[in-house]
Amino acid sequence: MSKIARKYLTVNLALVLGMVFNHAAMAKQWAFDVYLNQNKIGSHTFDLSDTFQLTSTADFKVKVFFINAYQYQHTALEQWQGDCLSSLEARTIENKVTTVVSGKLTQDFFMVDAGKAKQKLPACSMSFAYWNREIIGQDKLLNPQNAEWLDTKFTDLGSQIIVVKGEKVAATHYKLLASAEGKTKLKIELWYGAQNEWLALKSTTQEGYVIEYKLR
Repeated sequence: MSKIARKYLTVNLALVLGMVFNHAAMAKQWAFDVYLNQNKIGSHTFDLSDTFQLTSTADFKVKVFFINAYQYQHTALEQWQGDCLSSLEARTIENKVTTVVSGKLTQDFFMVDAGKAKQKLPACSMSFAYWNREIIGQDKLLNPQNAEWLDTKFTDLGSQIIVVKGEKVAATHYKLLASAEGKTKLKIELWYGAQNEWLALKSTTQEGYVIEYKLR
């Protein structure tokens, strides 16, 4: 084999291997323990495949004097094309009340069906995809739990040292407010690492309860 042929083969092999490893590296998982006012109530796991399919699974149980006072189960399957949703299937059971939401990208818009009502969203729409830092700066996001298309405002709160898996990590801290018709629906704080990786979440409910997501 000539030197030119060997060089050509080496370069192309490197390109192919690079594509394979980069593609495989896209598969990720974020597994969180979930706490309510510092008491562990369950878990929430996000699995992103190398085909950009996101599976979200949550299971919470709140007990008061050994009685199940609140139960929440949520599963969602989201297919992404870049930073745009192409399909959504979500099912939520909250204290025995079941909500099913589906969405599908058409040629001109993203159609969302929540059973009682349908709505047409922009063709490139995003859900509350905390795992993708590109949500920062979005002024509209879809809540897959109840199909609400919410106004969103992000505020950069600067750098902060937080503890992740027992280690101190430098993170960028954001505040997210989500509202509908001027009424605040969600108050959320997010932390991202130096490589834009999602590290933590904190949410304050309308009743004043604090929910925290801690990576395990």
